[in-house]
Amino acid sequence: MSEGPAPPGTRRPGGRTARTRAAVLAAVLSELEDVGYGALTVEGVARRSGVHVTTVYRRWRSVEGLVVDLMNTIGSREIPLPDHGSLAADLRGLARGIVNLYLNDARTRALFDTMVVAATRNPDAAVAMARFFELRNEAAGVIVERAVERGELARETDKSEVIAAVGAPLYYRMIVARRPLDLDLADQAARAACLAAENGVFTSSSQPAAQHP
Repeated sequence: MSEGPAPPGTRRPGGRTARTRAAVLAAVLSELEDVGYGALTVEGVARRSGVHVTTVYRRWRSVEGLVVDLMNTIGSREIPLPDHGSLAADLRGLARGIVNLYLNDARTRALFDTMVVAATRNPDAAVAMARFFELRNEAAGVIVERAVERGELARETDKSEVIAAVGAPLYYRMIVARRPLDLDLADQAARAACLAAENGVFTSSSQPAAQHP
């Protein structure tokens, strides 16, 4: 008895399969930039990627399957992180990096907008978006780890919560308030997260981190 199609994005990469997946996901990004999530179709992705539409349907099944695979792939990529020698400078660099990427990279902006819309419609997309931010926060947590080693923060500091506090005002403005991002907001978010972290807000201990002049 033959097996049914594998869930989107679960087949083992390698050779022609890997090339097909890369071409299709690149086409999804391009389509999102050009037409947006509302007009995204499997047929359009197949046409742009040069992959036969039946192959795309067999592997990804739907537009949602394509978007989920793209989100999982991008979420797992390493991201460049600032290393300026202090928590305040690194958090500021991180916040400014998020804002600049969203403002200056049309594909990133299209993907982010798609994630938000897709997550409200599809449970798999909602899980993928949560995983996307979890991976990003975990990766950026090295900023907090460095601050702990320098003695700026208590060892009990929850690195993911610090990073989440930087991003929260930015994503609130993008998703909820639907207002433009700017570097002033980035600086404010970084400053607030830094002060909170230095005062032990993100630690499990009742004792605040050591104060610095």
